[in-house]
Amino acid sequence: PAVACDGGDTCPGKHFTDEPTIDSWAHIPIDWAVVNKITFGMTPTTFCPDEPCTRAQFVTFLWRTMGQPEPTITENPFKDVAEDTYYYKAILWAYENKITDGTSATTFDPGLNCSRAQIVTLLWRMEGCEKPAAEESAFTDIRSDAYYFTAVLWAVEKGITEGTSETTFSPNDFCTRAQCLAFLYREFAK
Repeated sequence: PAVACDGGDTCPGKHFTDEPTIDSWAHIPIDWAVVNKITFGMTPTTFCPDEPCTRAQFVTFLWRTMGQPEPTITENPFKDVAEDTYYYKAILWAYENKITDGTSATTFDPGLNCSRAQIVTLLWRMEGCEKPAAEESAFTDIRSDAYYFTAVLWAVEKGITEGTSETTFSPNDFCTRAQCLAFLYREFAK
């Protein structure tokens, strides 16, 4: 569910010393993620909104958004994903649901930073690869043969993103932790 916040004492993210102010586009999405236990921050007092979001972090955000479903596969295909990590079940779930294949047949690279194109593509896959009505984009920095082209069209159509300007999406820019939560918030809370 969505949340309301006036930026005062009842603010769900008030324990984060670096949470953007109430007039920022990032404030309510972070509050929403805190209330819905999608994120707990990087430390008890910091969220790090401008830090790039890693593959492990975003897949975990997705998994928590979906209610932390138990993965049904029992074999872990990724040598770099240990069973005692916070993201283990999230990655197995994402893999079995074809949200991600990893970076190779045996690696996931959980610590790699995600680009805006990758984040939108993961979200699009989680939503079942819906076909957008639009077939062309106003963004001059995405090509129609890019793996993320349809995902970007879908995300714009759903109101998840407007790009970084009227004519750019900036697909290769790192997606920040705040941007990732804003994308999730716009898809699931609005």
